[in-house]
Amino acid sequence: MKPYSSLKSILAEFLHLNRTLASDDMDRTYDIIGSYMPESAYYTTENYAPLSPVWTWKVPERYIVHEAYLETEDGERVVDFKNNPLHIISYSLPIDKVLTWDELAPHLRYNEKRPNAIPWEFKYYERSWGFCLSKKLFDQLPRDKKYHAVIRSEFSIDPENGMKIAVGVIHPEGGTNPEAGEFIIQSHTCHPSQANDNGSGVVCEIELARRLAEKPLPAGSMSVRFWFGPETIGTVAYLANNENIIPNLRGGIFLDTTGNQSTLALQRTRQDNHLLDRIARHVIAKHNKEFREGEFAQVAPNDERIINGPGVNVPCISLSRFPYPEYHTSDDNLDIIHEDLLLNAVDVAEEIVRIYASNYIPTRTFRGPVFLSGYGLWVDWRENWDLNRAIEKIMMKFEGKHTVFDIAEQVGLDYWTVREYVEKFRAKGFVKAVPIPSEADVD
Repeated sequence: MKPYSSLKSILAEFLHLNRTLASDDMDRTYDIIGSYMPESAYYTTENYAPLSPVWTWKVPERYIVHEAYLETEDGERVVDFKNNPLHIISYSLPIDKVLTWDELAPHLRYNEKRPNAIPWEFKYYERSWGFCLSKKLFDQLPRDKKYHAVIRSEFSIDPENGMKIAVGVIHPEGGTNPEAGEFIIQSHTCHPSQANDNGSGVVCEIELARRLAEKPLPAGSMSVRFWFGPETIGTVAYLANNENIIPNLRGGIFLDTTGNQSTLALQRTRQDNHLLDRIARHVIAKHNKEFREGEFAQVAPNDERIINGPGVNVPCISLSRFPYPEYHTSDDNLDIIHEDLLLNAVDVAEEIVRIYASNYIPTRTFRGPVFLSGYGLWVDWRENWDLNRAIEKIMMKFEGKHTVFDIAEQVGLDYWTVREYVEKFRAKGFVKAVPIPSEADVD
């Protein structure tokens, strides 16, 4: 596990790689991520054969670009892929042709609002070809010349070298607890030369994994699964090839666009007022004086649409700072990334995970009021007045209907204070810990 000076320094290592859905540079990105992941995560990659069916989708071909450029008829090269992978529309078809301006112009893309920036565009499933350039350069190109358009690209269907994803799992103290299930963290790796979208989420996920490895969740908690891959199709392919994990998933967070200066936004689950939503709102309000909140898939729609979507339906929130003006352009670079805001997103995500994944439903095994002082469960009011006054209320909630977080919320005490106290009852055999049930496949 490599050390690092900052999250931005990790981001810089893979930022300008041509990270498309399936490509050699995606593989290099997974290698970089893996070098920073903790050994205890047992980080691995999975390969899916191109064109193989995955639910209602098909795995895309591996995209290989040998070279791509646009030059005038007198040999002046005006756009070159080797200078920036954004210069071609991702998954462009091959072409080698001399064109008039009128023939070429429909294949050029630029951004009117950011005239000095190169836009990022793609044609994954509706195949065509094209070049991306700044509006400033577009306006300068002569209209009376012919242009030589060259894209030497290849669509490989080698089953041994297809589309890949990467995953690691970190267990709580004492190892996995199958009854508690798993929590999943996700971010995208497939956006070339985009720092905030979503290199920021990737590096936040790495930092979160390292924190949970260094300080594991309490024994009996959920395991935490860390997933990296291409948007939408990556999660579809992963779940289609690993349907057995779906019933074990209890919740998830998608981390996206976490480094820019916008306020942090909570995008709620599809359930809309799930326990995960309440915990997330509690945590984000504690860490951020200002934050935004929105409905499912209405702030920054990402792979929560699959995780929390039809036939899967695992409660999944997202944390992001979307929208931002540099989105999908070459201006989405390291200059707009702020280390303190990356770390703020990690702090929020970490506390959400620590609470949600360690939470459970304490269910009593006793009758009548517990003889507190006889079992070392009485709390001296002179040492902790608030907890002393809440004891009766807490015991009344051990009926198998309330989680530890619910109880803490209802008595107005910190989650960890209440959990530590409830754990004393559990150690005496007065309550049993019932895991949070799975909602997978329940629509």
